Amino acid sequence: MSKVRKHLSLVLSLLMAVTLVLSACGSSKEASDSGGAGDDPVQLIWYTIGTPQKDVNKVMEEVSKYTKEKINANVTMKMVDWGDYTQKMQVNVASGEPMDIIFTSAGGFDYVQNARKGAFLELDDLLAKYGQDLTKTIDPAFLNGSKVDGHNYGIPANKELPQQEVWRFNKTLLDQYKLDTSGIRTLDSLEPLLKTIQENEPSVTPFAMDKNYVPYVPYDYVIQNLPMAVKLDTTDYKIVNILETPEMKEALTTMHKYYKEGYVSAEAATTGSTNDLTTSGNWFLDRAQTQPLADNLWSASYGYPVVSTPASDAIITNTSVQGSIMAISANSEYSEKAMEFLNLLNTDPVLRNMVDSGIEGTHYKKVEDTHMENLPESKNYDMPSYSLGNNMLLYLNSNDPDDKWDEFKKFNAEGVDSPILSFNFDASKVSAELTAVQNVKEQYWAALMTGTIDPATNLDQVIEKFNQAGLEKVMAEAQSQLDAWRAENK
Repeated sequence: MSKVRKHLSLVLSLLMAVTLVLSACGSSKEASDSGGAGDDPVQLIWYTIGTPQKDVNKVMEEVSKYTKEKINANVTMKMVDWGDYTQKMQVNVASGEPMDIIFTSAGGFDYVQNARKGAFLELDDLLAKYGQDLTKTIDPAFLNGSKVDGHNYGIPANKELPQQEVWRFNKTLLDQYKLDTSGIRTLDSLEPLLKTIQENEPSVTPFAMDKNYVPYVPYDYVIQNLPMAVKLDTTDYKIVNILETPEMKEALTTMHKYYKEGYVSAEAATTGSTNDLTTSGNWFLDRAQTQPLADNLWSASYGYPVVSTPASDAIITNTSVQGSIMAISANSEYSEKAMEFLNLLNTDPVLRNMVDSGIEGTHYKKVEDTHMENLPESKNYDMPSYSLGNNMLLYLNSNDPDDKWDEFKKFNAEGVDSPILSFNFDASKVSAELTAVQNVKEQYWAALMTGTIDPATNLDQVIEKFNQAGLEKVMAEAQSQLDAWRAENK
């Protein structure tokens, strides 16, 4: 009997040892993802949009020192240039590339469609557990407006809520030729100014744009940059092919005229970014989305004066509400830690300003508690502020008024809702047709929108290509869903 007892005792001891080891392994992973003391820091990988910057790794080393202390995490940022972002991220997600945080938006790596495809983690529980601070900080309109089928799949940047387009001007050239912008609003109204620059400044691109440019017309797109849209002043909520509208036909005709006159770069339809033009100052005008005091921001970023004038009204759309979102990859190994980081990024001014402006004393200097100015090295870390989190934590530029963020709140409150705000099309029933439509878009859209090809001889052919790909079926499905959404939301 004693031998049996000894044998059982040995088995029980071994079982207890194995249990303790397994328990330790499990708690180690749990501690690693929740920042347990003494554990190695978690390595978070963050993919975001923008021209890759020379000093991004240098800045992330400093960011990691801070985040290691705060949440026991290091951060690696991988930047993908504007024109390549959507395609690159599609490949990364499909291949299972390691990543934790992903920039997404209505127009860049489509937020709604990719949430529905399972690329992003549903965040409701993580928000409740690790994002309580940020939910108190971000305008509720962003968190509510970015829900997909009732759930949050990303953290929107707290910034301007409406989308307003402006014409931006290189003020140095504007002043040099004494050009008046007071009558500028429509695309046609730009012509006299463009002509002056083209005739006098052969090294300057009069009308700067990249392959993502689309002429502004007063419609809201069902899916950004695909030709399905509803007119902003609609009464019947009819989805139309934007290429068949008189407004877009007129705009495309004007764009082709500008292209033929040499106002637009011959490479516009294949250019991924105009960063080289803004860096050199060899541009006269472009179009951009604005925010209160945006001219100050652009001028500080570029190192020379930029001014703007409205090209549209301020409209709150799905694109603007979903204009800048950070999602957590569905394949993230450290989803809890990623949410801790997003919570910190959106509530901690030290971290938010480091990510945005770089290292104090190297890339910028404080001029007093709330204001800063860029140093020459900022050219090596010039980041798109809108894509990096809560803008209302940022230091003010030296020429910004103290009430800048109050101006933002006023701008947000005065925005007008799009008629289809919060309607999110579910394309799952027409996914094959939508893929075919997107393939046609990749072939023709940029060339058409930048004026590179003549709409008089090409537009009907492009419309037919879209219809052959199944656009009319996609539109019919979208219309059915929009009608049901209207009935449900009265």
